[in-house]
Amino acid sequence: MSIDFNLFKKLSETPGAPGFEKPIRDVVIGEIQNHVDSYEIDNLGNLICFKKGHSSQAVMAAAHLDEIGFIVSHIDDDGFISFHTLGGFDPKTLTAQRVFVHGKKDLLGVMGTKPIHVMTAEERSKAPKKEDYFIDLGMSKAEVEEFISIGDPITREREFVEMGNCVNGKSIDNRVAVYILIETIKKLSGKEIPNDFYAVFTVQEEVGIRGANVSAHAINPQFGIAIDTTIAYDLPSAKGNEKITSLGKGTAIKVMDGMTICDTRMVKYMKELAEKNNIPYQLELLPAGGTDTAGLQRMGKTGAIAGAVSIPTRNLHQVIEMANKDDIAWSVELLTLCLTNLNNFNWAH
Repeated sequence: MSIDFNLFKKLSETPGAPGFEKPIRDVVIGEIQNHVDSYEIDNLGNLICFKKGHSSQAVMAAAHLDEIGFIVSHIDDDGFISFHTLGGFDPKTLTAQRVFVHGKKDLLGVMGTKPIHVMTAEERSKAPKKEDYFIDLGMSKAEVEEFISIGDPITREREFVEMGNCVNGKSIDNRVAVYILIETIKKLSGKEIPNDFYAVFTVQEEVGIRGANVSAHAINPQFGIAIDTTIAYDLPSAKGNEKITSLGKGTAIKVMDGMTICDTRMVKYMKELAEKNNIPYQLELLPAGGTDTAGLQRMGKTGAIAGAVSIPTRNLHQVIEMANKDDIAWSVELLTLCLTNLNNFNWAH
Protein backbone atom coordinates (compact mmCIF):
# COMPACT_ATOMS: atom_id res chain seq x y z
CA MET A 1 0.00 0.00 0.00
CA SER A 2 1.20 3.53 -0.70
CA ILE A 3 1.60 6.59 1.50
CA ASP A 4 2.31 10.25 0.73
CA PHE A 5 6.04 10.07 1.41
CA ASN A 6 6.70 13.76 0.73
CA LEU A 7 4.06 14.89 3.22
CA PHE A 8 5.32 12.47 5.85
CA LYS A 9 8.90 13.64 5.25
CA LYS A 10 7.86 17.26 5.74
CA LEU A 11 6.06 16.39 8.98
CA SER A 12 9.01 14.40 10.32
CA GLU A 13 11.63 17.03 9.57
CA THR A 14 9.65 20.08 10.77
CA PRO A 15 10.58 21.04 14.35
CA GLY A 16 8.12 21.02 17.23
CA ALA A 17 9.51 20.43 20.70
CA PRO A 18 7.02 20.30 23.62
CA GLY A 19 5.73 23.80 24.24
CA PHE A 20 7.17 25.00 20.92
CA GLU A 21 4.84 23.32 18.45
CA LYS A 22 4.02 26.31 16.22
CA PRO A 23 6.18 25.27 13.21
CA ILE A 24 4.62 21.82 12.91
CA ARG A 25 1.14 23.16 13.75
CA ASP A 26 1.40 25.66 10.88
CA VAL A 27 2.24 22.81 8.48
CA VAL A 28 -0.82 20.88 9.64
CA ILE A 29 -3.09 23.92 9.22
CA GLY A 30 -1.91 24.27 5.64
CA GLU A 31 -2.89 20.65 4.97
CA ILE A 32 -6.34 20.54 6.64
CA GLN A 33 -7.81 24.02 6.42
CA ASN A 34 -9.81 23.29 3.25
CA HIS A 35 -11.09 19.93 4.53
CA VAL A 36 -12.80 20.86 7.81
CA ASP A 37 -15.74 23.08 8.74
CA SER A 38 -13.65 25.12 11.15
CA TYR A 39 -10.49 25.06 13.24
CA GLU A 40 -9.12 26.92 16.22
CA ILE A 41 -6.03 27.03 18.40
CA ASP A 42 -6.80 26.94 22.12
CA ASN A 43 -4.87 28.73 24.85
CA LEU A 44 -2.48 25.81 25.33
CA GLY A 45 -1.72 25.51 21.61
CA ASN A 46 -3.86 22.52 20.63
CA LEU A 47 -5.14 22.65 17.06
CA ILE A 48 -8.84 21.70 17.24
CA CYS A 49 -10.46 20.92 13.89
CA PHE A 50 -14.22 20.41 13.61
CA LYS A 51 -16.47 18.66 11.11
CA LYS A 52 -20.24 18.64 11.67
CA GLY A 53 -22.02 15.29 11.90
CA HIS A 54 -25.61 14.12 12.17
CA SER A 55 -25.35 13.58 15.94
CA SER A 56 -24.06 16.00 18.53
CA GLN A 57 -22.54 13.06 20.42
CA ALA A 58 -18.94 14.03 19.84
CA VAL A 59 -16.07 11.82 18.78
CA MET A 60 -12.56 13.13 19.35
CA ALA A 61 -9.46 11.78 17.65
CA ALA A 62 -6.10 13.00 18.93
CA ALA A 63 -2.55 12.91 17.56
CA HIS A 64 0.15 14.81 19.39
CA LEU A 65 2.25 17.34 17.50
CA ASP A 66 5.27 17.48 19.77
CA GLU A 67 8.49 15.52 19.53
CA ILE A 68 11.03 14.85 22.28
CA GLY A 69 13.59 17.64 22.39
CA PHE A 70 15.61 19.92 24.62
CA ILE A 71 15.71 23.47 25.93
CA VAL A 72 18.75 25.73 26.41
CA SER A 73 19.55 26.05 30.11
CA HIS A 74 23.03 27.68 30.08
CA ILE A 75 25.67 29.13 27.75
CA ASP A 76 29.19 28.91 29.19
CA ASP A 77 32.13 31.26 28.68
CA ASP A 78 33.34 29.28 25.67
CA GLY A 79 29.94 29.18 23.95
CA PHE A 80 29.03 25.60 24.86
CA ILE A 81 25.33 25.03 25.62
CA SER A 82 23.89 23.06 28.51
CA PHE A 83 20.36 21.78 28.09
CA HIS A 84 17.37 20.28 29.84
CA THR A 85 15.45 17.42 28.21
CA LEU A 86 11.84 17.79 27.09
CA GLY A 87 10.53 14.24 27.11
CA GLY A 88 12.08 10.85 27.76
CA PHE A 89 15.61 10.16 26.56
CA ASP A 90 17.98 7.24 26.87
CA PRO A 91 21.22 9.24 27.31
CA LYS A 92 23.33 6.86 25.24
CA THR A 93 21.28 7.81 22.15
CA LEU A 94 22.65 11.37 22.37
CA THR A 95 26.15 10.32 21.37
CA ALA A 96 27.39 11.66 18.01
CA GLN A 97 24.12 13.42 17.14
CA ARG A 98 23.46 16.72 15.39
CA VAL A 99 20.79 19.11 16.65
CA PHE A 100 19.14 22.38 15.68
CA VAL A 101 19.03 25.17 18.25
CA HIS A 102 16.05 27.39 17.43
CA GLY A 103 16.75 30.99 18.41
CA LYS A 104 16.61 34.19 16.36
CA LYS A 105 17.68 31.82 13.62
CA ASP A 106 18.21 28.07 13.54
CA LEU A 107 21.79 26.99 14.26
CA LEU A 108 23.22 23.54 13.64
CA GLY A 109 25.11 22.01 16.56
CA VAL A 110 26.55 18.71 17.71
CA MET A 111 26.14 16.75 20.92
CA GLY A 112 29.58 16.56 22.46
CA THR A 113 30.98 14.64 25.41
CA LYS A 114 34.33 13.70 26.86
CA PRO A 115 36.49 11.87 24.27
CA ILE A 116 36.93 8.17 24.96
CA HIS A 117 40.71 8.59 24.59
CA VAL A 118 40.92 10.57 27.83
CA MET A 119 38.31 8.66 29.84
CA THR A 120 39.40 6.63 32.81
CA ALA A 121 38.65 2.91 32.85
CA GLU A 122 35.88 3.60 35.36
CA GLU A 123 34.32 6.28 33.14
CA ARG A 124 34.35 3.95 30.14
CA SER A 125 32.46 1.27 32.09
CA LYS A 126 29.64 3.57 33.24
CA ALA A 127 26.46 4.28 31.32
CA PRO A 128 26.38 7.89 30.08
CA LYS A 129 24.23 10.50 31.82
CA LYS A 130 22.48 13.48 30.31
CA GLU A 131 24.82 15.75 32.27
CA ASP A 132 27.80 14.31 30.38
CA TYR A 133 26.68 16.06 27.18
CA PHE A 134 26.87 19.61 25.88
CA ILE A 135 26.00 21.23 22.55
CA ASP A 136 28.82 22.67 20.44
CA LEU A 137 27.84 25.25 17.81
CA GLY A 138 31.42 25.93 16.77
CA MET A 139 31.04 29.53 17.91
CA SER A 140 32.28 31.79 20.68
CA LYS A 141 29.98 32.87 23.51
CA ALA A 142 29.44 36.27 21.87
CA GLU A 143 28.55 34.68 18.54
CA VAL A 144 26.17 32.21 20.17
CA GLU A 145 24.41 34.87 22.23
CA GLU A 146 23.78 36.97 19.12
CA PHE A 147 21.19 34.35 18.14
CA ILE A 148 20.53 32.03 21.10
CA SER A 149 19.02 32.70 24.54
CA ILE A 150 18.21 30.67 27.64
CA GLY A 151 14.86 28.96 27.04
CA ASP A 152 15.25 28.42 23.30
CA PRO A 153 14.11 24.99 22.07
CA ILE A 154 16.38 22.37 20.53
CA THR A 155 15.38 19.53 18.20
CA ARG A 156 17.27 16.67 16.64
CA GLU A 157 18.58 16.73 13.06
CA ARG A 158 17.95 13.68 10.89
CA GLU A 159 16.81 13.13 7.31
CA PHE A 160 13.62 11.15 6.75
CA VAL A 161 14.25 8.29 4.30
CA GLU A 162 12.77 5.14 2.80
CA MET A 163 14.28 1.76 3.70
CA GLY A 164 12.69 -1.19 1.92
CA ASN A 165 8.96 -1.00 2.63
CA CYS A 166 9.64 1.14 5.68
CA VAL A 167 10.29 4.77 6.52
CA ASN A 168 13.04 5.81 8.90
CA GLY A 169 13.95 9.02 10.69
CA LYS A 170 13.41 11.11 13.78
CA SER A 171 10.06 11.98 15.35
CA ILE A 172 8.03 9.23 13.72
CA ASP A 173 6.74 9.37 17.29
CA ASN A 174 4.35 11.00 16.72
CA ARG A 175 4.43 12.53 13.27
CA VAL A 176 3.18 9.23 11.87
CA ALA A 177 -0.05 9.79 13.82
CA VAL A 178 -0.20 13.42 12.65
CA TYR A 179 0.12 12.08 9.10
CA ILE A 180 -2.63 9.49 9.68
CA LEU A 181 -5.03 12.04 11.14
CA ILE A 182 -4.40 14.47 8.25
CA GLU A 183 -5.00 11.73 5.70
CA THR A 184 -8.18 10.67 7.51
CA ILE A 185 -9.48 14.25 7.51
CA LYS A 186 -8.86 14.42 3.76
CA LYS A 187 -10.69 11.10 3.18
CA LEU A 188 -13.72 12.45 5.08
CA SER A 189 -13.69 15.78 3.21
CA GLY A 190 -17.07 16.44 1.57
CA LYS A 191 -18.63 13.32 3.11
CA GLU A 192 -21.42 13.08 5.68
CA ILE A 193 -20.40 11.59 9.01
CA PRO A 194 -22.57 10.24 11.84
CA ASN A 195 -21.11 12.25 14.73
CA ASP A 196 -19.68 15.68 15.36
CA PHE A 197 -15.98 15.08 14.78
CA TYR A 198 -13.16 16.85 16.56
CA ALA A 199 -9.73 16.11 15.12
CA VAL A 200 -7.27 17.46 17.67
CA PHE A 201 -3.55 17.85 17.11
CA THR A 202 -2.42 18.04 20.71
CA VAL A 203 0.61 19.63 22.37
CA GLN A 204 2.98 18.63 25.16
CA GLU A 205 2.15 14.92 25.15
CA GLU A 206 5.79 13.98 25.66
CA VAL A 207 5.91 15.88 28.96
CA GLY A 208 2.65 14.63 30.45
CA ILE A 209 -0.34 14.41 28.06
CA ARG A 210 -1.10 18.06 28.81
CA GLY A 211 -2.76 19.02 25.55
CA ALA A 212 -5.08 16.02 25.48
CA ASN A 213 -6.17 16.69 29.05
CA VAL A 214 -7.17 20.27 28.29
CA SER A 215 -8.85 19.62 24.94
CA ALA A 216 -10.79 16.57 26.14
CA HIS A 217 -12.08 18.56 29.11
CA ALA A 218 -13.28 21.31 26.75
CA ILE A 219 -14.84 19.01 24.13
CA ASN A 220 -16.22 16.37 26.53
CA PRO A 221 -16.35 13.64 23.86
CA GLN A 222 -18.61 10.61 24.01
CA PHE A 223 -16.01 8.63 22.07
CA GLY A 224 -12.23 9.08 22.08
CA ILE A 225 -9.63 7.60 19.73
CA ALA A 226 -5.94 8.36 20.18
CA ILE A 227 -3.40 7.78 17.42
CA ASP A 228 0.18 7.16 18.50
CA THR A 229 3.19 4.94 18.03
CA THR A 230 3.79 1.79 20.01
CA ILE A 231 6.82 -0.42 20.56
CA ALA A 232 7.78 -2.91 17.87
CA TYR A 233 10.43 -4.89 19.68
CA ASP A 234 10.55 -7.51 16.92
CA LEU A 235 14.34 -7.67 17.03
CA PRO A 236 16.85 -10.54 17.34
CA SER A 237 17.19 -10.08 21.10
CA ALA A 238 13.45 -10.13 21.82
CA LYS A 239 11.54 -12.97 23.42
CA GLY A 240 8.07 -13.64 22.09
CA ASN A 241 6.32 -12.04 25.05
CA GLU A 242 8.46 -8.90 24.80
CA LYS A 243 7.70 -7.88 21.22
CA ILE A 244 4.47 -5.91 21.92
CA THR A 245 3.98 -5.55 18.13
CA SER A 246 5.86 -6.35 14.93
CA LEU A 247 6.44 -4.31 11.78
CA GLY A 248 4.44 -5.32 8.72
CA LYS A 249 1.77 -7.29 10.58
CA GLY A 250 -0.85 -4.58 10.50
CA THR A 251 -2.12 -1.67 12.51
CA ALA A 252 -2.36 -2.18 16.26
CA ILE A 253 -5.48 -1.90 18.40
CA LYS A 254 -4.63 -0.79 21.91
CA VAL A 255 -5.91 -2.96 24.76
CA MET A 256 -3.95 -1.22 27.48
CA ASP A 257 -0.83 0.75 28.28
CA GLY A 258 0.75 2.02 31.48
CA MET A 259 -1.90 4.72 31.95
CA THR A 260 -5.05 3.32 30.32
CA ILE A 261 -7.17 0.20 30.13
CA CYS A 262 -9.14 0.79 26.96
CA ASP A 263 -12.90 0.44 26.98
CA THR A 264 -13.71 -3.15 26.03
CA ARG A 265 -16.49 -1.89 23.74
CA MET A 266 -14.04 0.22 21.73
CA VAL A 267 -11.59 -2.67 21.43
CA LYS A 268 -14.39 -4.96 20.22
CA TYR A 269 -15.64 -2.30 17.79
CA MET A 270 -12.20 -1.83 16.25
CA LYS A 271 -11.57 -5.56 15.99
CA GLU A 272 -14.91 -6.19 14.27
CA LEU A 273 -14.33 -3.38 11.76
CA ALA A 274 -10.83 -4.62 10.98
CA GLU A 275 -11.99 -8.20 10.48
CA LYS A 276 -15.02 -7.23 8.37
CA ASN A 277 -12.86 -5.06 6.10
CA ASN A 278 -9.84 -7.40 5.87
CA ILE A 279 -7.53 -5.00 7.69
CA PRO A 280 -4.55 -6.79 9.28
CA TYR A 281 -4.28 -5.88 12.95
CA GLN A 282 -2.40 -6.69 16.14
CA LEU A 283 -3.53 -6.29 19.74
CA GLU A 284 -1.29 -3.99 21.75
CA LEU A 285 -0.63 -4.50 25.45
CA LEU A 286 2.03 -1.98 26.42
CA PRO A 287 3.25 -2.57 30.00
CA ALA A 288 4.68 0.92 30.57
CA GLY A 289 4.26 4.41 29.17
CA GLY A 290 1.12 6.28 28.21
CA THR A 291 -0.52 8.18 25.37
CA ASP A 292 -3.25 10.74 24.80
CA THR A 293 -5.70 7.86 25.28
CA ALA A 294 -5.60 8.56 29.01
CA GLY A 295 -6.63 12.18 28.58
CA LEU A 296 -9.39 11.27 26.14
CA GLN A 297 -10.78 8.60 28.42
CA ARG A 298 -10.77 10.49 31.71
CA MET A 299 -10.59 14.25 31.33
CA GLY A 300 -13.97 14.90 29.73
CA LYS A 301 -16.72 15.84 32.15
CA THR A 302 -18.44 12.46 31.81
CA GLY A 303 -15.54 10.30 30.58
CA ALA A 304 -15.34 8.75 27.12
CA ILE A 305 -15.56 5.36 25.47
CA ALA A 306 -11.91 5.39 24.50
CA GLY A 307 -9.32 3.39 22.64
CA ALA A 308 -6.40 3.90 20.29
CA VAL A 309 -5.02 3.08 16.88
CA SER A 310 -1.33 2.37 17.44
CA ILE A 311 1.43 2.24 14.84
CA PRO A 312 4.19 -0.34 15.40
CA THR A 313 7.54 1.47 15.50
CA ARG A 314 11.09 0.23 16.06
CA ASN A 315 13.75 2.20 17.95
CA LEU A 316 11.33 4.57 19.70
CA HIS A 317 12.74 7.85 21.08
CA GLN A 318 15.78 7.60 18.84
CA VAL A 319 16.62 9.35 15.56
CA ILE A 320 16.33 6.04 13.67
CA GLU A 321 12.68 5.26 14.35
CA MET A 322 11.20 2.91 11.77
CA ALA A 323 7.62 2.17 10.69
CA ASN A 324 6.16 0.03 7.92
CA LYS A 325 4.27 1.73 5.07
CA ASP A 326 1.53 -0.91 4.97
CA ASP A 327 0.92 -0.61 8.72
CA ILE A 328 0.57 3.16 8.28
CA ALA A 329 -1.87 2.83 5.39
CA TRP A 330 -3.95 0.26 7.26
CA SER A 331 -4.07 2.62 10.23
CA VAL A 332 -5.61 5.33 8.03
CA GLU A 333 -8.21 2.84 6.81
CA LEU A 334 -9.12 1.64 10.30
CA LEU A 335 -9.40 5.15 11.75
CA THR A 336 -11.61 6.27 8.84
CA LEU A 337 -13.90 3.28 9.34
CA CYS A 338 -14.07 3.91 13.08
CA LEU A 339 -15.29 7.47 12.49
CA THR A 340 -17.91 6.54 9.88
CA ASN A 341 -19.52 3.50 11.51
CA LEU A 342 -20.16 4.59 15.10
CA ASN A 343 -23.95 4.29 14.72
CA ASN A 344 -23.67 0.71 13.50
CA PHE A 345 -22.51 -0.73 16.82
CA ASN A 346 -24.26 -1.53 20.09
CA TRP A 347 -22.49 0.62 22.68
CA ALA A 348 -24.55 -0.58 25.65
CA HIS A 349 -22.64 -1.92 28.64
